[in-house]
Amino acid sequence: MATAQAHNDTAGGFKEDSTNAHDHANDARLRKPYDYGGNPLAHANTNDGTIRLPAFGGEFQPGLYRQDVSRKIANPAPLGLSAFALTTFVLSLINMGTRNISEPNIVVAAAFGYGGLVQLLAGMWEMAVGNTFGATALSSYGGFWIAFGIIFTPGGFQIISQLEAADKGAETMFLDSLSLFLFGWFIFTFILLLCTLRSTVAFFLLFFTLDMAFLLLAIGYADRVDGAPRAGAIKAGGAFGIVAAFLAWYNALAGIADTGNSFFLIPVAHFPWSEKGRERRGKVDNSEARAAEGV
Repeated sequence: MATAQAHNDTAGGFKEDSTNAHDHANDARLRKPYDYGGNPLAHANTNDGTIRLPAFGGEFQPGLYRQDVSRKIANPAPLGLSAFALTTFVLSLINMGTRNISEPNIVVAAAFGYGGLVQLLAGMWEMAVGNTFGATALSSYGGFWIAFGIIFTPGGFQIISQLEAADKGAETMFLDSLSLFLFGWFIFTFILLLCTLRSTVAFFLLFFTLDMAFLLLAIGYADRVDGAPRAGAIKAGGAFGIVAAFLAWYNALAGIADTGNSFFLIPVAHFPWSEKGRERRGKVDNSEARAAEGV
C-alpha cells in the first residue's frame, strides 16, 4: 500500500528543534527523524510537532502524523473511502434523476452492507492504528449510512409512514425531519473540513464537495415547491455528491497504489501553507534528515 513516504520522499518524519520553536522566512531548520516505537494503539496528538509525516489522503490523515512501520494492521483508509464512495455515487445518481429512478430503495442494501458496516469497521481499524481523524470520520459516515438505511427500509422501521400518519398523510413532517437530519451532517462535515485546511488539495476537496452536497440536499428538502422537494437543489446536491464520490475513490487509489503494484503513484498536491508546501518553499529543510535515513 502507498504511504506518505512514497508520496512525499520521507521516511522518518519531522522533529522540531527544541531551542527554536518558531519559523523564520530565511532561516530553514533541520528536523531529525525519530523512531516513535512499535505501539499500533498509540494515539497521535495532532498538536504534537514530533515525528510527523505530511498530510496524506491515502492514509486519511489531514495533517502531520506518525507512521508506525511495525504495525501489523493494514491501512484501513482505502477500504473506508471506497465504501463511502460507492454508496454516495449510487445515491447521488438517483438524486440527479438518472434513468428516471425516483426511489432510493436500491441504496438501502449498499447503505447497510458497504457504506455502513464496512465503513464502520474501517473506522474502528483507524482507531486501532491511532488515527483519531480517520476513526471519527469513517465511523461517523458509516453510522450515517446505517441510519439512512434504517430510514428508507421499505416497510421495515416505518419511520416514514409514522411521520406521514402524524401529519395526516402529508409528507411535510417527514421532509422537514429529513432536512434537519441533513443539516446536522452538514455541520459535522464542516467541522471535519476545518481539519483538512493544512492537508492535500484532493483531501480538502473531498470534504468540501461532501459538505456542499449535504447543504444543498438539506435546503432542497426544507425549501419545497408545492409541497415537493426543490428539484434544482436536490440535483445540485447529487452533482456535488458524485464529485465527492470520485474524490473519495481518488484518495483511496492514492492509498492503495505503490511501486509494488502500480507503474505510477497518484499525484498528491499539498497546499502552500502545509508542512510539505512550506518545505518546498524553503521554510523547512529536511534534506539532511532524509539522507541520514538513506532515502
